Amino acid sequence: MASCGFEPPPLTRHLRVRRDRGHTVLEFHGEIDIAAAAEIGPHLDLATADPDARVVVDLTHVTFFDLSGLRLLHRARHRLTGGRLQLVCVHPLTLRMLRITGLTRLLPPWSTLDSALTAPGSRSGPA
Repeated sequence: MASCGFEPPPLTRHLRVRRDRGHTVLEFHGEIDIAAAAEIGPHLDLATADPDARVVVDLTHVTFFDLSGLRLLHRARHRLTGGRLQLVCVHPLTLRMLRITGLTRLLPPWSTLDSALTAPGSRSGPA
């Protein structure tokens, strides 16, 4: 079988990617620091390559989240000019960082993956 010349990046221990209800779900795991962000970045870029993509970033399984993770989210949001980026986050320290940096105004977090996947067609979270 002929290859189109485009291969997705290899899987990482910090990320699981799957399709669910028309969305690409990127489930981050563990400590999201500069090393993890370097592993996750190519997957997130692939998921947001189509500016109209519907993407959910699930931070439910994250134990640490630094500025590198914030950069990933900010980049993904700006790549989806006509698409939809939803964020799932319940960890108090991560939520605090998102609030302090103002990212919750751009990507209001959902408390569950199901609520993010079934949200009305808005670009980024609840009203």
